Amino acid sequence: MIRPYCDRDLEPLMQLWLKSTILAHPFIREDYWRESASAVRDVYIPQSQTWVYEEQGSLIGFISVLEARFIGALFVEEAYYGKQIGILLIQHVQAQFPLLSLEVYQQNTRACRFYHKQGFVIVEENVNQDTQATALIMQWANEGAVNAAPSDSVDHR
Repeated sequence: MIRPYCDRDLEPLMQLWLKSTILAHPFIREDYWRESASAVRDVYIPQSQTWVYEEQGSLIGFISVLEARFIGALFVEEAYYGKQIGILLIQHVQAQFPLLSLEVYQQNTRACRFYHKQGFVIVEENVNQDTQATALIMQWANEGAVNAAPSDSVDHR
Protein backbone atom coordinates (compact mmCIF):
# COMPACT_ATOMS: atom_id res chain seq x y z
CA MET A 1 0.00 0.00 0.00
CA ILE A 2 1.23 3.49 -0.84
CA ARG A 3 0.91 6.09 1.88
CA PRO A 4 2.50 9.43 2.76
CA TYR A 5 5.85 9.33 4.54
CA CYS A 6 5.82 9.95 8.29
CA ASP A 7 8.61 10.47 10.82
CA ARG A 8 8.68 6.82 11.94
CA ASP A 9 9.69 5.89 8.37
CA LEU A 10 13.00 7.77 8.51
CA GLU A 11 15.25 4.96 9.75
CA PRO A 12 13.96 2.20 7.45
CA LEU A 13 13.87 4.68 4.56
CA MET A 14 17.50 5.68 5.14
CA GLN A 15 18.57 2.04 5.40
CA LEU A 16 16.81 1.27 2.12
CA TRP A 17 18.26 4.39 0.48
CA LEU A 18 21.86 3.56 1.43
CA LYS A 19 21.67 -0.14 0.58
CA SER A 20 19.88 0.49 -2.73
CA THR A 21 22.07 3.41 -3.74
CA ILE A 22 25.26 1.43 -3.25
CA LEU A 23 23.77 -1.54 -5.14
CA ALA A 24 22.58 0.60 -8.08
CA HIS A 25 25.82 2.57 -8.43
CA PRO A 26 28.82 0.21 -8.24
CA PHE A 27 30.69 2.66 -10.50
CA ILE A 28 30.73 5.29 -7.72
CA ARG A 29 32.77 4.83 -4.58
CA GLU A 30 30.70 3.64 -1.63
CA ASP A 31 32.09 6.34 0.66
CA TYR A 32 30.45 9.00 -1.51
CA TRP A 33 27.02 7.61 -0.63
CA ARG A 34 27.83 7.18 3.06
CA GLU A 35 29.03 10.80 3.16
CA SER A 36 25.82 11.92 1.41
CA ALA A 37 23.49 10.20 3.89
CA SER A 38 23.31 13.14 6.31
CA ALA A 39 22.24 15.51 3.50
CA VAL A 40 19.56 13.04 2.41
CA ARG A 41 18.35 12.63 6.00
CA ASP A 42 18.53 16.25 7.12
CA VAL A 43 17.88 18.23 3.93
CA TYR A 44 16.34 16.31 1.05
CA ILE A 45 13.78 14.15 2.83
CA PRO A 46 12.42 17.03 4.96
CA GLN A 47 12.14 19.24 1.85
CA SER A 48 10.45 16.62 -0.33
CA GLN A 49 7.03 15.10 -0.66
CA THR A 50 7.64 11.43 -0.01
CA TRP A 51 5.43 8.39 -0.29
CA VAL A 52 6.30 4.93 0.92
CA TYR A 53 5.16 1.51 -0.21
CA GLU A 54 4.46 -0.60 2.84
CA GLU A 55 3.64 -4.27 2.98
CA GLN A 56 2.79 -6.07 6.23
CA GLY A 57 4.24 -3.19 8.25
CA SER A 58 7.55 -3.10 6.37
CA LEU A 59 8.74 -0.25 4.20
CA ILE A 60 9.78 -1.83 0.90
CA GLY A 61 9.94 1.20 -1.38
CA PHE A 62 9.67 4.96 -1.53
CA ILE A 63 9.59 7.90 -3.90
CA SER A 64 10.48 11.52 -3.11
CA VAL A 65 9.53 14.57 -5.16
CA LEU A 66 11.27 17.91 -4.66
CA GLU A 67 9.79 21.26 -5.68
CA ALA A 68 6.64 19.55 -7.00
CA ARG A 69 8.40 18.23 -10.07
CA PHE A 70 11.82 16.62 -9.48
CA ILE A 71 12.00 12.96 -8.48
CA GLY A 72 14.94 12.95 -6.11
CA ALA A 73 14.67 9.30 -5.14
CA LEU A 74 12.88 6.11 -6.11
CA PHE A 75 14.06 2.93 -4.44
CA VAL A 76 12.60 -0.52 -3.86
CA GLU A 77 13.98 -3.39 -1.80
CA GLU A 78 15.93 -5.74 -4.06
CA ALA A 79 13.75 -8.72 -3.07
CA TYR A 80 10.78 -6.87 -4.62
CA TYR A 81 12.39 -6.06 -7.99
CA GLY A 82 10.07 -6.99 -10.84
CA LYS A 83 6.96 -6.94 -8.64
CA GLN A 84 5.63 -3.63 -10.00
CA ILE A 85 6.34 -1.62 -6.80
CA GLY A 86 8.44 0.95 -8.66
CA ILE A 87 5.77 1.27 -11.34
CA LEU A 88 3.07 1.84 -8.71
CA LEU A 89 5.17 4.52 -7.01
CA ILE A 90 5.89 6.29 -10.33
CA GLN A 91 2.23 6.13 -11.34
CA HIS A 92 1.28 7.55 -7.95
CA VAL A 93 3.32 10.71 -8.52
CA GLN A 94 2.43 10.91 -12.23
CA ALA A 95 -1.21 11.13 -11.15
CA GLN A 96 -0.40 14.11 -8.94
CA PHE A 97 2.10 16.12 -10.97
CA PRO A 98 1.70 17.09 -14.65
CA LEU A 99 5.44 17.35 -15.22
CA LEU A 100 8.26 15.35 -13.64
CA SER A 101 12.00 15.28 -14.16
CA LEU A 102 14.85 13.32 -12.63
CA GLU A 103 18.56 12.73 -12.87
CA VAL A 104 19.91 9.23 -13.38
CA TYR A 105 23.43 8.01 -13.99
CA GLN A 106 23.90 6.74 -17.53
CA GLN A 107 25.70 3.65 -16.18
CA ASN A 108 22.63 2.76 -14.10
CA THR A 109 21.14 1.02 -17.12
CA ARG A 110 18.43 -0.77 -15.13
CA ALA A 111 17.02 2.56 -13.92
CA CYS A 112 17.40 4.19 -17.35
CA ARG A 113 15.37 1.39 -18.95
CA PHE A 114 12.76 1.55 -16.18
CA TYR A 115 12.22 5.30 -16.53
CA HIS A 116 12.07 5.03 -20.32
CA LYS A 117 9.33 2.39 -20.01
CA GLN A 118 7.42 4.79 -17.74
CA GLY A 119 7.40 7.46 -20.46
CA PHE A 120 10.44 9.50 -19.45
CA VAL A 121 12.68 10.87 -22.21
CA ILE A 122 16.25 12.15 -22.05
CA VAL A 123 16.37 15.93 -22.34
CA GLU A 124 19.94 16.61 -21.24
CA GLU A 125 23.23 14.89 -20.53
CA ASN A 126 25.94 16.22 -18.24
CA VAL A 127 28.78 15.16 -15.98
CA ASN A 128 27.97 15.14 -12.27
CA GLN A 129 30.58 17.35 -10.65
CA ASP A 130 30.71 15.33 -7.42
CA THR A 131 31.12 11.88 -8.99
CA GLN A 132 32.47 12.69 -12.46
CA ALA A 133 29.96 10.20 -13.87
CA THR A 134 27.68 10.99 -16.81
CA ALA A 135 24.16 11.83 -15.69
CA LEU A 136 21.01 12.00 -17.78
CA ILE A 137 18.20 14.42 -17.10
CA MET A 138 14.95 12.69 -18.00
CA GLN A 139 11.51 14.18 -18.16
CA TRP A 140 7.91 13.04 -18.28
CA ALA A 141 4.92 15.23 -19.07
CA ASN A 142 1.24 14.49 -18.83
CA GLU A 143 -0.31 14.93 -22.26
CA GLY A 144 -1.92 18.16 -21.01
CA ALA A 145 1.34 19.70 -19.77
CA VAL A 146 2.92 22.09 -22.24
CA ASN A 147 6.30 23.54 -21.32
CA ALA A 148 9.03 21.51 -19.67
CA ALA A 149 10.70 24.10 -17.48
CA PRO A 150 8.75 26.64 -15.45
CA SER A 151 10.04 30.14 -16.02
CA ASP A 152 11.46 32.01 -13.04
CA SER A 153 10.13 35.22 -14.57
CA VAL A 154 6.49 34.16 -14.43
CA ASP A 155 4.41 35.97 -11.84
CA HIS A 156 2.53 33.23 -9.96
CA ARG A 157 0.21 35.58 -8.04
